[in-house]
Amino acid sequence: MKKIFLLSSAVFIVYLSFGQQVEKLDALMNAYAKLYKFNGSALVAQNGTILLNKGYGYSNAADKVTNNEQTIFQLGSITKQFTSAVILKLQEEKKVSVYDKLSKYFPGYPKGDSITIEQLMTHTSGIYSYTNDRDFMANEVTKPTNRKAIMAMFQDKPLDFSPGTSWNYSNSGYSLLGYIIEAVTKKPYEQAVREYIFGPLRMTQSGFDFTHLKNKQKATGYFELNDRDTITAPVVDSTVSYSAGAIYSTTGDLYLWHKALQKYNVLSKAQQEKAYTPVKNKYGYGWGIDSIDGKRRVAHGGGIHGFTTNIARVPEDAICIVLLSNASDPTLGEITKSIFAILYGKEYELPKERTAIKLPEEKLKQYEGEYEINKDLHVVLSVKDGELVAAPTGQKTDIIYAEREDFFFVKSQEIQLEFTRNDKKEIDGFILHQNSAKIHCKKIK
Repeated sequence: MKKIFLLSSAVFIVYLSFGQQVEKLDALMNAYAKLYKFNGSALVAQNGTILLNKGYGYSNAADKVTNNEQTIFQLGSITKQFTSAVILKLQEEKKVSVYDKLSKYFPGYPKGDSITIEQLMTHTSGIYSYTNDRDFMANEVTKPTNRKAIMAMFQDKPLDFSPGTSWNYSNSGYSLLGYIIEAVTKKPYEQAVREYIFGPLRMTQSGFDFTHLKNKQKATGYFELNDRDTITAPVVDSTVSYSAGAIYSTTGDLYLWHKALQKYNVLSKAQQEKAYTPVKNKYGYGWGIDSIDGKRRVAHGGGIHGFTTNIARVPEDAICIVLLSNASDPTLGEITKSIFAILYGKEYELPKERTAIKLPEEKLKQYEGEYEINKDLHVVLSVKDGELVAAPTGQKTDIIYAEREDFFFVKSQEIQLEFTRNDKKEIDGFILHQNSAKIHCKKIK
């Protein structure tokens, strides 16, 4: 009887710990959702148990339809791990080798004899990324296109560096992988992914052509969705994002993918070991590689018009975190970090609700000017309609709010600006507080 009591106590303690984790995870997500810093669906699983699978905010704000565990989101660059997996399956079948030269499949490609498939997979090819073309991304991404038109955007541009010598994220490289898959299989890229992955794993809510998807669970993507603005994003056509970013899915389907990887049902242990081995910049075959608590962590984010996504896994502990947002939330990285802290019993903080004060326009004008964050990123601050507006290089503008004089914050992100002054009490820069980092930024104009 005594042994039975001890066993029951142990089970109660485990159950209590499980319940506490669930409560903490839900409280974390609710805190971000309340501050309009997360709008989407989240799944967290550990050791084969789903701790959280829930939606927050709206999948369709106009119709007041809420997100749930079945809501379908565009994934963006999470697509890359599926593209890489198909390449590994084709290599297993001896139809392709990751050491094949690009010229084997595209004989006329400039310097194609010095670029390998593996370099395409690891972003070490030096090929210019077509998504760096701002005009194209702003005006053309909703229109169907084809291989010839996409390749014309990058194949004749100079390489960013000699293949294999450096690292630069290239969506062009992953588009080429999709074209290679088509050349080898004699099938459309989408069909190959379905046959190798979606079909066997019964990922029935995953697909490619989000534009024409007719499903009541389909989320609307937003550039902004908060108490101030609702800005709907256009849908990027699957022929544009293609094998670099076209897949759509749900938290549940991505969990099926995680479980298949854990059981080596799609990729063998040796194949995954290769995929999880960083080549440069902590990047392998469609996965970023890091560590936590002395264990390997593999992850990848995604960003496509109206959607941001993240999947992070610790295979040794069977941990899977999936965050899918349809409001372009930039906070998924810090949310993921806090989720890991909960799972590993570490300290974390809930996002703070900051209170804005109103400063007179003449005081706001003292902060106007151009500031240098780094050589490629500047931010221009200007006063418009009584608000201080920040315009970072190549990014959308955002209002920054005063919490107190010389200390401002961004409502949609965990970003604060602490202004500094010289001996004459003039503004000479600010300290950028973001992701626990403090960056000193000079005022240059």
